[in-house]
Amino acid sequence: MRLIGSRRGLRRGATRRRQPRRRTKVDFDRWLDRAVDIAVITALLVGALALALSLLL
Repeated sequence: MRLIGSRRGLRRGATRRRQPRRRTKVDFDRWLDRAVDIAVITALLVGALALALSLLL
């Protein structure tokens, strides 16, 4: 049961500390996802520019 006027809510006790980050496959996946995003966006921009130039010229 929650106490009326309590600002902290139901949590009590020591504050949980974050565990130190370890290098995992997740870090590589994030980097690879970012690289693929950049490559796809670049390809779309180049393709749209080429299409526009071919239609205009």
